[in-house]
Amino acid sequence: MDIDQALPLLGGLSPAAFMRRYWQKKPFVIRQAVPGVVPPLPRAELFELAGREDVESRLLQQSPTTWTLRHGPFTRRQIPPLGKPGWTLLVQGLDLHVPAAHELLSCFRFVPEARLDDLMISYASDGGGVGPHIDSYDVFLLQVSGRRRWRIGPVKDVQLLPDKPVKILANFQPTEDLVLEPGDMLYLPPRWGHDGIAVGPDCMTCSIGFRTPTPTETAREVLQRMVDALEPDTDEPHYRDPAGSATATPGRIPEALQRFAQKAVIEALNDARSLACALGETLTEPKAIVWFDGGEPLAAGQGARLDARSRMMYDEHHVFINGESFRAGGRDARLMRQLADARRLSAAQLSQLSEAARALIDEWACDGWVRAD
Repeated sequence: MDIDQALPLLGGLSPAAFMRRYWQKKPFVIRQAVPGVVPPLPRAELFELAGREDVESRLLQQSPTTWTLRHGPFTRRQIPPLGKPGWTLLVQGLDLHVPAAHELLSCFRFVPEARLDDLMISYASDGGGVGPHIDSYDVFLLQVSGRRRWRIGPVKDVQLLPDKPVKILANFQPTEDLVLEPGDMLYLPPRWGHDGIAVGPDCMTCSIGFRTPTPTETAREVLQRMVDALEPDTDEPHYRDPAGSATATPGRIPEALQRFAQKAVIEALNDARSLACALGETLTEPKAIVWFDGGEPLAAGQGARLDARSRMMYDEHHVFINGESFRAGGRDARLMRQLADARRLSAAQLSQLSEAARALIDEWACDGWVRAD
């Protein structure tokens, strides 16, 4: 993708200009970002998808005094009648199951893959919504069917309504009020208040979300990976008590042992390569609900493409795919990076891989991570 080329998706801005002016700074409304847009799948197929065990779905219903939240899978009879107002069906990870949704998501690959969460779709009856709230991630809200009214604004009071199944702001004071038609899109930075309400029937909104992890979340996940990867060295020295270490206070932890432990932990954390591997593996780990269907090695003359559920990234020395890391250098590294960036390699490109790298691609194909193209 040419990040300096103007895009209708971004209101005539280039990705580079959009990121400078708006990204994580302020909202941006793009009228007809996707002219002639159609939903990634028909309503009936969306309801069927919400009935699958491998799909995360939620149903939110509201009345003047109550909110009810249920988690899927749902039978068709559990989904309210279309004419009943005030309900919303949310389906996460649509890009993992619907090719058109995956294609739509690819339009936003000017943001690093490491930040991508997923594409969620919201189907709402007239008056349906999830209440005024804030999110901890960047999000593009693309209207693909029907109309939705959005009230947005900065949030100073983060107090929530008590005893509700969803996090609803108690004192939301919007500063803008707008209605999105099919093809219109709204970008919102993290923690920007918003309240979307369906105006009329068959309201479908695609939410393209990008994660903004906290230091604690990142440290917890990366450190766990680093700990799991630690392997004892048979030649490393064991702890030894200093001379004259007899004690009259046996319950006290020896200072020498404290220093020994501190040095061990610091040395482990200072292993830059282990840290890089742990981060890449964490960022590419599929969600727990994601399952892969096995495949078979690629035939001669076939290209390769990543399965829609595969997450692949790289750094200076490694390639990462679905929670695993591999060392790569030279031409193999260049081609693997091409696979991560473009999500496909031609047959001619595959033929340039070393025998070991080609065998690795076939292994991924057998695991269902890579498909014939």
